[in-house]
Amino acid sequence: MSQARIQAFYDAFRRLDAETMRAAYAEHAVFSDPAFDLQGRDRIGAMWNLLTDAVRAKGQDVWRLDLSQVTDRSAHWEPHYRFSATGRIVHNVIDAEFVFDAQGLIVEHRDRFDFWRWSRQALGPVGTLLGWTPMLRNKVRQQAGANLDAWIAKKRR
Repeated sequence: MSQARIQAFYDAFRRLDAETMRAAYAEHAVFSDPAFDLQGRDRIGAMWNLLTDAVRAKGQDVWRLDLSQVTDRSAHWEPHYRFSATGRIVHNVIDAEFVFDAQGLIVEHRDRFDFWRWSRQALGPVGTLLGWTPMLRNKVRQQAGANLDAWIAKKRR
């Protein structure tokens, strides 16, 4: 069941269907990756909405998601997209780990990727020079959080 849930989750992501992705999480789920630490299905769902909206607005011309190594608790996925802040093309390589509740909903989701590799692609020279530093990682986390808060506020109006 969990393996099918993971496959369906990424199939929804391929279609940029953030609402289906949101529905895969339990109400009190947690999500983390190098850019976000989120709690709750609504906030996690808002992040997926923000990201899918960005792909639709700026990068659908290059959007692709490759999925492999799906198990009952993990998956390897590689999105190809245009980073909205810089317009640069990114090919990220991500390993995801999941924990599910008895109903098959995601209660924990952790994505791991090489932040320096990502920052070199997404941010160019700045990422190459500073992508390995905690300073840039913290700056990206702060900006990602601020972007999510602004997106949520805009949708509430």
